[in-house]
This record gives sequence, structure tokens and C-alpha cells, in this order.
Amino acid sequence: MKVLFISPEMEPLAKVGGLADVVGALPGELKKLGCDVRVIIPLYRDVEKNLQKLKLKSKNLKGEVIVAIDWLPFKGTLKEVSLDGVTVYLLKNDNFFDREYIYSTPKGDYTDSSLRFGFFSLGALEAARTLDFKPDIIHCHDWQTALVSISLKWRKHLKDATFFKDSKLVFTIHNIAYQGLFGKEILDEFGLPWYIFTPQGIEFYGKVNLLKGGIAYSDLVTTVSPTYAEEIKTPQYGYGLDGVLRWISENANNLMGILNGIDYELWNPETDKALYLNYSAGDIDGKIKNKSKLKEKLGLNTDEAKPLIGIVSRLTEQKGIDLVVESLSQIVDLGFQVAILGTGEEKYERMLEIAKHTYKENLSVFLGFSDEMARRIYAGSDMFLMPSRFEPCGLGQMIALRYGSIPVVRGTGGLLDTIRDHTADKKNGNGFIFYEFSKVSLLDALVRAISAYENRNEWVDLVTRSMKEDFSWKKSSEKYLEIYKRLKINGA
Repeated sequence: MKVLFISPEMEPLAKVGGLADVVGALPGELKKLGCDVRVIIPLYRDVEKNLQKLKLKSKNLKGEVIVAIDWLPFKGTLKEVSLDGVTVYLLKNDNFFDREYIYSTPKGDYTDSSLRFGFFSLGALEAARTLDFKPDIIHCHDWQTALVSISLKWRKHLKDATFFKDSKLVFTIHNIAYQGLFGKEILDEFGLPWYIFTPQGIEFYGKVNLLKGGIAYSDLVTTVSPTYAEEIKTPQYGYGLDGVLRWISENANNLMGILNGIDYELWNPETDKALYLNYSAGDIDGKIKNKSKLKEKLGLNTDEAKPLIGIVSRLTEQKGIDLVVESLSQIVDLGFQVAILGTGEEKYERMLEIAKHTYKENLSVFLGFSDEMARRIYAGSDMFLMPSRFEPCGLGQMIALRYGSIPVVRGTGGLLDTIRDHTADKKNGNGFIFYEFSKVSLLDALVRAISAYENRNEWVDLVTRSMKEDFSWKKSSEKYLEIYKRLKINGA
């Protein structure tokens, strides 16, 4: 089984969000199952930097990749690197990818995003032909790769090409809020027929919606958790594409939710070198010492009786950071301390900076990202808060469980597929869930959490049980291989 992953991100080479973690882990798991998996990503400036940090050397491949956009030839070259045995191709075009940021600057998106990722999508296909890698499955990720599906269906020289005749297309939605909306002039630029610019095609309120095209013209659409697959078929969560998703779901197998996983070797409190002290589910004393050291490092009150809430998150509306800020006074009054690590929208960063001066030794705010500090927060916090408005899958709660930090989450998306409420099921629960996006509902969950925390035996049992959860990639990779085989054999 030959599989080509086409993705705008891949951990540890280029990362903005959870998409990178998926593409960094899933190909390796599929390789273990016998697949010949190759990955292609853009050669961003960040990739060059990370290759140096990782002390990895890429090799130049022969030949050029040439893509015609708006009747003009755009050229790229290819490099190759091996990541844990997985072959990764890097598509180089400095005009498009040698930039400070991957997708957008603090002032907004790059104005040529359609050209950048159109070149990448078409360049990835040309790269496969140049390298004579004829995939059984082409697995695309998010709107940045949607022109792969659209072009194989409608761009003449690709739809008539025999090279991809037997390739089946899997398209994964990681976050439906990001859709790739552009002016209709890109139809001419990418050689696409105007008759697909309809509500049944890729038109969306007068614009071209690339994500919609990726959904409509792929053989199978997946998303990153079973609950999210159902949620996005509703107006509340579908961001205008719920009708399209209901339509493709008329065949029950054309939209599937497959839960993401995490790498249990990468995230392991027994071996994690970033921690002050390693520990395990069989001996959690080290977690207490990590908490003490972390509080000291962050300048928090070192009273051991105060439970510490960790938040490692993008600071955006989706992640519910406004609800956290709104509730801080009551959270501190309940006896909690909070450690926040993240970066994001300027208004939320300002809110947290102001709050830090108000709550002083009960609130730590680290603006930016540090992998080492993130790991220390997972290990040193008693609870991990994720009050998301929506959450396609979420990896933070899985990592938190691995490190014995009990998740307190809003009941949405993948959070519902991974967290079971301890209040409702003390035997099998692994966290605390609230459903209404409100301060009252959030504080109710925290009251239930601190009540359990104050019962030492109950809390130790909860932490120990949670650390034994298994959200590794093994089960998910097997499901992906199953659908790949089904597509190859049945063609649908």
C-alpha cells in the first residue's frame, strides 16, 4: 500500500497547530503496519531552522517541479530527509515559502495564500510524478491542500493523466473554521472550469471555498474525532458547510471521525528530560515534586495545598480564553492557582498581562511557546483546563492524562470522545466535564474537581487511573489502514 501524505505542516519540522502532530506521528504508525508512506511539505524557513536544530541533513533530489499558474511557469526543487524511517520530501520555492511566518503575520494572512498553497498542492502532484511514486492513496490535510482533490477532478491535464488514475483521495478536516476563501479569479489562475462555480460546486457566498472543494471532490472525508464528525453536520459547528457534509454523509462511509492520538514515547513522564523529576503511574510522588519546583520557577505561592490549574493553548476565541479571564477572580477565590502558556490574539495577551498584575502569586502567564515549559506544566499541574467553544479533537487533554493532570473540559468535539466525567462515574471517570459555555458551568466543574482533590485517596486513584489511559496512535492508524484498503479494493 503506497500512501502519499500532502500536508502544510509536520512535527518536528513545521508546526502551527495539532495538524503538525498528526502528520508527524501517523505516517510512522502506518509504516509499522506495512505501508510505504511518503510525506511532502513546503520547505519553509522554519523547516531549515528545525533541520539544523535536529542535526538532520537533507539531500537534494534531481529534477525540477514546474507548475503552471495563470499561464506562467512556477518552479520548485525537491529535497529529501528521513524522519524516524519515514521519507519526507521538501518542496522548495523561496518566493513562496522563505518567510518569517508559515501562514500569516501578526497583522493578518499573507495576500498570496492562494498562490502559495496552490503551488504547493499542484507541486506535490508533480513531485510524485517526477519521483515516480504512484500512490494508492493520496491523503490531504486541510484547505491548503484542497486543490489536489479539485485539480485531479477538474484540471484537464491532471484529470486525464493516467499516473493518478488508480489513486484514491482521502481528505482530512482538522478545523472546519479555516476554509481558504478566495476571489473567483483563482478559477482561471488554476485552470479550473467556471461551471464548478455553483452552490453545488466550490462557490460559497460569491467566493471560491477551497475546503468545500476538498470535501466535495475527495473519495472519503475524515475528521479528527467521531463527535466532531457529527457536530460539523449542524449549523452551530459547520461554519456554513453543514449542508455539504450532510450531503456526503448520505453514504454513511463518506464522512468518518477517527480520533487522533499522541506519541506515547514522545510524551512520557518516566523519561521526559524536561521534567524536574521523572515519575510513573506506579509512583506519582515525583509529580508532587514537579509541582513544587514549577511553582517556585513561576513565582507562585508555594502553598502545597493549593491545586494548580495548567493551560497550554493558543490564545484564541475558539479556546475559550475569554471565559478563563472572566472567571479568574472566582477561580482564585476557590483556592486555585493558574499557570498559562501560550500565544495568540493580541487582545487576549493584553487581558492576561493585566490579570497577571492583579492576581500576582496565584497566576503565571508565559506569553510565547516553550516545549520545555509546556512539559513542566503538564507534569506540575493538578488539573488541565480546556474550556473550548469547539474542539475538533484536542491533544492537550490526552497529554495531560499521560502526565496525571486531570482534564477539566467543555463537552464538545474530541473532548467528549476522550474524557469521562468523574462526578458521574467515580469508577471509570478521568476528568470533569461542563457543557454550557458560561462562567457558572465552568466554576461548577472546578468545584467538583477541587472537592475530589481534597479527598487524598480519591484523587490519587483518579490520577493513577488517568495515567493508564491509552490514546496512542495504534488504534487510529489501524482504522486509517482499514479505510485505505476499502477504498483501494472497492473504489468507494
